[in-house]
Amino acid sequence: MNNKEDLLQKISIRKLKLDDLDAIVEIDYRVFGTKRSPYWHQKIEEMGEEDLPSKSLVAELDGKVQGFIMGAVSGWEFGVPNTIGWIDTIGVNPDFQKKGIATALFKAIKEEFKKEGVENIYTLIRWEDWDLMCFFKTMGFARGQMINLEYKIT
Repeated sequence: MNNKEDLLQKISIRKLKLDDLDAIVEIDYRVFGTKRSPYWHQKIEEMGEEDLPSKSLVAELDGKVQGFIMGAVSGWEFGVPNTIGWIDTIGVNPDFQKKGIATALFKAIKEEFKKEGVENIYTLIRWEDWDLMCFFKTMGFARGQMINLEYKIT
């Protein structure tokens, strides 16, 4: 499937569910080289219930998850109002990267955030992760007003 537009027409995006765990673990493994099933199981369970502000989605192709995005609406953490959406994680099967799946996932989560009255979306990335930084810049992100502080325990 070489044509990006053909691929995107075949992609369906839906709410992430616990049954997607194995596919997410596999995508994460293919991207980072480490199997983290307990981590992802806990993360999905924590965001799980319908009444939580989770806006996590998956992209499926022929019934198989090929990408995911995890996000939530702020609950006044760090003095940030509940009109803030957070993108926690985004992952795409390496076989389907740079084919528009991440963009489709971002656009879908943006619409979910809009339904909740979100006015701004934040995310954190590593300074060295230029591909991800370029992706978010292409989506319209700019450097925000918050500063990430770090304390190393020695």
